[in-house]
Amino acid sequence: MWRSGWRVGDALLGLSGRGASLGAWRCGSTTACERALRYRVGEKIHSFTVSQVTSVPELSLTAVKLNHDGTGAQHLHLAREDRNNLFSVQFRTTPRDSSGTPHILEHTVLCGSRRYPCRDPFFKMLNRSLSTFMNAFTASDYTLYPFSTQNPKDFQNLLSVYLDAAFFPCLRELDFWQEGWRLEHEDPNDPQTPLVFKGVVFNEMKGAFADNERIFSQHVQNHLLPDHTYSVVSGGDPLSIPDLTWEQLRQFHATYYHPSNARFFTYGSFPLEQHLKQIHEEALSKFQRVEPHTAVPAQKPWAEPREFQIACAPDPLAQGSSGQTTVSVSFLLPDITDTFEAFTLNLLSSLLISGPNSPFYKALIESGLGTDFSPDIGYNGCTREAYFSVGLQGIAEKDVQTVRDIVDRTLDDVIENGFEDDRIEALLHKIEIQMKHQSVSFGLALTSYVASCWNHDGDPVELLQLGSQVARFRTCLEENPKFLQEKVKQYFKNNQHKLTLSMKPDDMYSEKQMQLEAEKLKQKVNSLSLEDKQQIYKKGLELQAQQSQPQDASCLPALKVSDIEPRIPFTEVEVALAAGDTPIQYCAQPTNGVVYFRAFSSLNTLPEELRPYVPLFCNVLTKLGCGGLDYRELAQQVELKTGGLAAAPHVLPDDAHLDTYEQGVLFSSFCLDRNLPDMMRLWSDIFNDPCLEEEGHFRVLVKMAAQELSNGVPDAGHLYAAIRAGRTLAPAGDLQETFGGMDQVALMKRVAEETEAGPALRKLQRIQAHVLSCDSLRCSVNATPQQMSRAQDAVESFLQSLSRSKKERKPACPHVVEKSAPEASGGRSGVTRRLVTDPTFRPCQMKTHFLLPFPVNYVAECVRTAPYAAPDHASLKILARLMTAKFLHAEIREKGGAYGGGARLSYGGIFTLYSYRDPRSTETLQSFLRAVDWARSGWFTQQDIDEAKLSVFSAVDAPVAPSDKGLDRFLYGLSDEVKQAHREQLFAVRHEDLVDVSNRYLGAGRSTHGVALLGPDNASIARDPSWIIR
Repeated sequence: MWRSGWRVGDALLGLSGRGASLGAWRCGSTTACERALRYRVGEKIHSFTVSQVTSVPELSLTAVKLNHDGTGAQHLHLAREDRNNLFSVQFRTTPRDSSGTPHILEHTVLCGSRRYPCRDPFFKMLNRSLSTFMNAFTASDYTLYPFSTQNPKDFQNLLSVYLDAAFFPCLRELDFWQEGWRLEHEDPNDPQTPLVFKGVVFNEMKGAFADNERIFSQHVQNHLLPDHTYSVVSGGDPLSIPDLTWEQLRQFHATYYHPSNARFFTYGSFPLEQHLKQIHEEALSKFQRVEPHTAVPAQKPWAEPREFQIACAPDPLAQGSSGQTTVSVSFLLPDITDTFEAFTLNLLSSLLISGPNSPFYKALIESGLGTDFSPDIGYNGCTREAYFSVGLQGIAEKDVQTVRDIVDRTLDDVIENGFEDDRIEALLHKIEIQMKHQSVSFGLALTSYVASCWNHDGDPVELLQLGSQVARFRTCLEENPKFLQEKVKQYFKNNQHKLTLSMKPDDMYSEKQMQLEAEKLKQKVNSLSLEDKQQIYKKGLELQAQQSQPQDASCLPALKVSDIEPRIPFTEVEVALAAGDTPIQYCAQPTNGVVYFRAFSSLNTLPEELRPYVPLFCNVLTKLGCGGLDYRELAQQVELKTGGLAAAPHVLPDDAHLDTYEQGVLFSSFCLDRNLPDMMRLWSDIFNDPCLEEEGHFRVLVKMAAQELSNGVPDAGHLYAAIRAGRTLAPAGDLQETFGGMDQVALMKRVAEETEAGPALRKLQRIQAHVLSCDSLRCSVNATPQQMSRAQDAVESFLQSLSRSKKERKPACPHVVEKSAPEASGGRSGVTRRLVTDPTFRPCQMKTHFLLPFPVNYVAECVRTAPYAAPDHASLKILARLMTAKFLHAEIREKGGAYGGGARLSYGGIFTLYSYRDPRSTETLQSFLRAVDWARSGWFTQQDIDEAKLSVFSAVDAPVAPSDKGLDRFLYGLSDEVKQAHREQLFAVRHEDLVDVSNRYLGAGRSTHGVALLGPDNASIARDPSWIIR
C-alpha cells in the first residue's frame, strides 16, 4: 500500500488513534513494564545489546532500545500491558526515479520466500492466523511491514513469515509481472488481441492519481524538496512504472533490504527475549554488517521563493470549472530529528490552522474565496525536513494572488498579535486527553508515529516523551511570551524556501493522460522484436497457468480452529431510568480517567422529505454555536473541556428481520473526569438552544463538507458502489443511500452551490424539533467504577434540562414495531427500541453506472440473504471469506489486475461482491458469476473451510476498546448471549451448509441482486437498456 505524504493522525495529537480506545491498563502494577525495567544498559540478549531503558509513564509503557551485535540492526521494544501485540520492520528506501521500485518491491516480497515458496504467503496467512492487523506500507523514504495479534503462537508464526519475506524473498519474474507491470495481450489466450499494460501496482497508482488531492500533495513534496528522493513518486507514476525492469527490482532489494538498514519494532505484553531470539536465528544471523549509504542528504535552501502551476481533471460532480482552482503556499522547516523543535512547530501549525478560532481559518476559509483548505495543509513531518503548507481549494483562477496576499498578511498579523492563552491551553488539553484515550491499535499508531523520525536516525524514545516536551514548551512560553511569534517570523516570514503551487482543471486532462499512456505503450511495443512478442505471449500463458493452478500452502504455519476461544467474555452493563423514562446504560471499564458519553435519538417521526438533510444537520450541529456561545466560543469550549463532540446518522438493521431497522442520530463525546459537568452542559445547550440561524458560517461549513465528500469518492468508490447496489434489496438500503451514498454527495454539492442558505437552514430547524428532545432518546456511559456516581448525576442533569413534546408525534412511517433490549445486570432492560418495518416492501433488481472520469472502475454486486441471528448468516459469513481467499483474490487481483476485491456479508444480511481500482468492469461481473458457480460446486476442502473460519474469527474477536464495550447492546440490542449463539453457529458451519446457502441465496434467480459501477464510459453498458446511467 502506498502512502503519499502520509502522516499519523494529527502527528503527536493523533497518537491514540481515532475514535477508539484500548483495553489498556496503567503501568503501576503491570508485569510487562516491570519486566522491561529490569534490563540493564550493556546487557546481552540473543546477540542484541541493550543501549537504553526508559520509563514513559504518560503512555504507560517502558521503552527498551537495542542493537544487533552482528549487523548493527536497531530494535525498539515498547513494553505495555496490552494483549494486542505488534511487530514491524522498516527499511529506509530512497528511490531516485518514479518507476515505483520500493512500492512494487513491497508487493513482490510478499509473493513467496525461501522457507515459504508458495505463491502469495501474505494473503494466505490472512486465513491461517488470528491477526488483528496485517499490511505493508511504502512511504516517501521508507517501507514498513507491520502485523499485530493477541495470540503468542500466532505472533511467532507471523514473525517467521514476515522475516523470511523481507530478507529472503523469491522475487520471481512472474510475480514482478503480476504485481508490478507487464505487457500482455488484452486476451492472454489470443495473440491477435492488442498488447496492453497490466499489473496490480500499475492499476493501483492509476487509481491513486485519479484523486486531485493526491496529485496536488505529491507535487507539493516534489517541488519543495527537489534535490533528492522527494522529487520522485515512491509509489510509482503510471507513465514511469513501465520503465522498471525485474533486474532493477532485485538490485533494489539487495541494496536496501539489509539488517544494517533495518529498524525492528515490537510492542505489547509478550516477552522481548522470544522476539529477539527468533529475529536473530531466522534472519539476522545470516548477515554481516554493511554500511547502508541510504541517508537522505539535507535539502539545499533556496535563495528566493519559487512557484509552479499544474493541471488536473475537473471535478465531475461540480457545475462548471470556474471555481475549481487550488493554491497553497509551503515553507521548508527544520530536520524532524530535532524532536522539540518538531513538537513546537506541530503545535504552532495547529494554532495557525485548526478550528474556527485559528488565524488561517478566519482569513482564508471565511473569506468566501474557496470551498476548503488546500490538500495536505499544516505541519508535515514525513520527510527528513518537515514542511508547512496552507492555502485554499475551490477558488477562481483570478483569486490565486489574493490568497497568496492573505497568507502573507495573516503571518504578519500573528507576528504582531500572537495567540490567545486559551487557545494554547486548549491545544495542551488535547494532548493530555489523547494520552489517556487509548486505542485498540495503539501499537500500530506508535510504530507509525516514530517511523519517519527514527528513519533519519532521530531518537524515537525522546519522541514518545510527550510529558517532558509539554513541560519544556510551557517553560519556553513563560520565559519568553513571544516564543511562538518569533518562530513564525523565523520559519515563515523570513524563510526564502517558500513554494507557491497552483492547480487548475483542464477539461482535456483525462484524455491527455490516456494519450500519454497510449504513446508509452506504442513506444514499448514498437521496440519489440518478433521473438520478444512471442516471448510475451508465452509468458502471459505461463502467468495465467500459475494463477490458475491450485497452490500447496502446507509449508506455511497455521493456527487451528481449536486455538480459537470457544466463548466470548461477557460484558457487564446496568440500565437505569432517568428524567422519567429515558434509559441510561452504564458500563464500568478501565477507561483511564476518561468518561465516554453517547445518546441515540430516533428519527421515526421525521418527515420523509427531511431525511436527506440529516447528515448535514449532524455535520453542522456542534459547529454553529449554542446557548450564549457563538461558533468560535463553542469551538473553544469544546477543545478546552472535551475530546470532541460529534453527531452522526445511523441506520441499524434488526438482527432477526431483513425488512426491519432502526433509524436515528448518535451523539458521542468524551472528556477527562474533571470536565464531565462542563461537557454535559455543552450538550444541554446544543439540545436546547442550537444556533441554526447563522447563515454566514453555515455556508462555510456546507462548502467544506461538500468538498470533502466529493474529494473522498476516488478513495472509497467500492463503498459507494456497494451502498448503491444494495439500495433496493431491503428497506434500510434506500435510507443508507440517502445518508451515505452518491445521492448524498450530489445533494451536498447542490446545497453548496445554492445562492441562498435560508431554505436549507429552515429544513435543519424542522429536523431539530424531531431529534433534540427527550422523546425516544437513550444514553450510555462508559467510565471507571469510581466515576460512575458522578457520571450518573451529570447525565441525569442533562436529561432533566431537555424538552419533551407536548403531544406525542406520530411516526412518519406507519409501521413501527417495539422491541425490548436484552436484560442487563440485575434483570432490568428498560430499553425499548422502536424499529421501522414495511410489510409491503418488495426487493427489486437495479443496475446503476455512475459515469466518472476515473482510469479504473469500482464494481459491486449485492445479494439479499439472511439477518444476523439466522443460522444461515454464519454460513454466509464463512462463505464470503472462503470465496475471497480461494477464488476472487486470484480472479480479480492476480488475473484481473485490480488493486483489491472480494466478498463480504453485512450485519443486515446483504452479501456483497466487490472490486477496487479495477481495470475491468463487466468482465469483473462475469468473475462474480464464476465465483458463485465455484461456491455452488463445492470445490473447496475442509482445510479451506477451517482457514475461512480463522479469518472470520480474527475479525469477530478483534480487540474492543473500554470506550466501546457494551456498544453493540446499546445500539443494536445485541446481547452477549446472542453473540455467543452466533459464535457457536460459526464453529458449526460444515461443507454442505456452504454449498446449500450458495445454492439458495447466490444462485441465479434465487435472491434479488443489485449491481453498481463507478467508472469511465463503457460501450457495452451504454448499449444495455437494463442499466441506469447517472
